[in-house]
Amino acid sequence: MSVLQGGPRSERPHGARRRVVQGLAVLALALAALLVLMSARAEGPATNPSHGPIIVRPPKPAPAKVPARSSYGIVSAPAAERVTVKLKLGLRSGLLFDVKTGQVLWARDPSRVMPMASLTKMMTALVVVAHAEPRARVPVTSDALHYTGSGIGLLPKGKQVPLTALLYGLLLPSGNDAAIALAEYVARTQSRFLALMNQRAHDLGLSCTHFSTVSGIVDQGNYSCAQDLAVIARQLLDQPLLATIVGSRSAILPFPIRGGKLYLYTNNPLLLLRYAGADGVKTGFTDAAGQCLVATARRGSRWLGVVLLHSGDTSTQAQQLLNAGFAKLAKS
Repeated sequence: MSVLQGGPRSERPHGARRRVVQGLAVLALALAALLVLMSARAEGPATNPSHGPIIVRPPKPAPAKVPARSSYGIVSAPAAERVTVKLKLGLRSGLLFDVKTGQVLWARDPSRVMPMASLTKMMTALVVVAHAEPRARVPVTSDALHYTGSGIGLLPKGKQVPLTALLYGLLLPSGNDAAIALAEYVARTQSRFLALMNQRAHDLGLSCTHFSTVSGIVDQGNYSCAQDLAVIARQLLDQPLLATIVGSRSAILPFPIRGGKLYLYTNNPLLLLRYAGADGVKTGFTDAAGQCLVATARRGSRWLGVVLLHSGDTSTQAQQLLNAGFAKLAKS
């Protein structure tokens, strides 16, 4: 009896310990599994179970920088090359400058913001040659036929005319109809073309220039200053086709009209008067802008330009300034 009872009593403590050990092992495995799960969640995709994915937004781009304005048309020439001129009649803003360097020989309120009338067409021409081939043919739209102010006046409705002929019509007789036809050909609408004009002004760093019309017929919102117009003129003269056009007193061009030829004549007073060395560039007039002129002339290695805004007499004043400039340079 004692042997039978003693056996089970001696085995009970060992069984209990085994069960405790097994329980602890199960608990440890459960804790390990829980830790693995928590780690996986922490290292997995950044999500919020109740609100969906956490979106990381990129930083806002820095504002576009305005290009630095070049010193062209701003920095004064050496004292030995500057001139003093007493102009008759009125002039609200003006500039006499070296076309090659941009140095200023004479100025009157050159940064004053003014309406510029058809001087606008210098930028119109620049944008056209930047986006269209000279050999292109331009359809004459109904908008081009319903223009106001100056124009070629002979555009054949519904036909296509040479782009180069329209550039001559734009820059010599200052055709507003040519400006509309060219703008709609390049950009489909005048508003889109204006965006290209203003972008070009921005790219050049022109701080006082804005365009609201492709021709210059509208004064509101269409303005510039003598300094900026000197830059635009130089840009135009750097284009061989445009330089040839603005340096012409007249042109006879093939055109789809009766007789097959288009006869055009410049409005530039220096070219009309055959001023020595005159080679461009553009005139303008509205009631608000008054008489406006950007003109250039070469004599030997010297190349001078003048900008006149709201002038009482562009022809006389341009000649006075250019004569004084060439005379001073000859002595320096």
